[in-house]
Amino acid sequence: MSELWDSSYVVPSVPPASAGVAWLRAGVARFSEGADHVRRRASVERALSTVDLRALRRAGEPVAVLAEALGLPRSVASDVAVVASCYQPHVEVTVEADEAVARLVAACGGAWDEETANLIGVLVQASGATRALIAGVEPPVPVTRRVAPDGSVVEVDLREAWFGGGRHGCPGQAHALALVEGSRAFHRMHEDFLVLPNAWDFASAAAFVRAGFGAVGTTSLGVAVAHGLPDAAGVARAETVALARLLVRLPVPVTVDVEAGFGGDVGALAAELWEIGVAGVNVEDGRGTGLADPADHARIVRAFKEAAPGLFVNARVDTHWLGVDRASTLARARAYVDAGADGIFIPGLDQEPDIAAAVAAVPVPLNTLPSLPTDTLRNLGVRRVSTGSLPFRAALAEAVRTASAVRSGTPLPTNLPTYPETTSLSTP
Repeated sequence: MSELWDSSYVVPSVPPASAGVAWLRAGVARFSEGADHVRRRASVERALSTVDLRALRRAGEPVAVLAEALGLPRSVASDVAVVASCYQPHVEVTVEADEAVARLVAACGGAWDEETANLIGVLVQASGATRALIAGVEPPVPVTRRVAPDGSVVEVDLREAWFGGGRHGCPGQAHALALVEGSRAFHRMHEDFLVLPNAWDFASAAAFVRAGFGAVGTTSLGVAVAHGLPDAAGVARAETVALARLLVRLPVPVTVDVEAGFGGDVGALAAELWEIGVAGVNVEDGRGTGLADPADHARIVRAFKEAAPGLFVNARVDTHWLGVDRASTLARARAYVDAGADGIFIPGLDQEPDIAAAVAAVPVPLNTLPSLPTDTLRNLGVRRVSTGSLPFRAALAEAVRTASAVRSGTPLPTNLPTYPETTSLSTP
């Protein structure tokens, strides 16, 4: 590791180039020495100095969060990942990566200059390392390469220097740690006891935030039925994602009920939700009136975690909810935990001995509906209580009662939000 501080050990050199990944390599501080390195590193430090670390402590794909903080579209994250896969000089460059570099230059203003190269380099170097940190890989980058005085290439073990050292030490260490902290914030809420209200539109979610709730979920029933669609039929993907894009404007973590994944490529769904800033998902093993094969559902859970390691994946076990094969409840839960689930949700679990047994059997936070008094659930070891569709159904009932009161001439409800209070929910 001393090679990091020894000036006679230099980074691998790269030839000059005018386009693509080769141009990027040739213009960044990462693969420079001497005056070029000093100048280019200063460019990196200037870019990072504009970022408020508080803006990075939020959920979402880390490169997307960082890009937004740097004034770029969150959507550049996918191109950054393509470029990162062949950024190192010893890796062969793909046509797709060269095309991605061109799109990134356009997103950064269109100038093929050092400032642009080093801005893109910040994102590329954050890509794999921050994802690895979020996934718990230590160290996030295992080795780096240096060229020895005799011309040989040596690999330097980074187990004792996660962010490198010397003149090439990472200038974005604080930024990387802030991104990881933001990605884990929703996870940490489960270390104590979380009451999670479930919203069906932006106004209901904003009202929950205004009432002091520290996180918000969605209700698949509310989202689907509010759009004239059936729940749990896999047909509300577009509506669910559209709502998620609105809810991430809120100043709290947002978790999304994705039913059983809506079919298709669940990895793509996970990546999309993570990129826009969603903190978690709830994915159920119910299939109509029956249950998925646990191995099949475990693959869905694993696909979510592989595509978006920062998402809190809450795996829902529907044995009690549907009244089907209750004896398999704990085995299913453990299979989903083995596949990477961060939490287990067992709706319909309403007997104290069963809840206590589930808490003891599952090594991740247990989520239930408010089937027993909140204090009872907390004392039993439950870590999260979701309101589910209850607020949506209550809102429907109250809306009908109010309209009926107008029709019948009976007294109207009191203590309702005023018009100005309600309109102000659009700008939380």
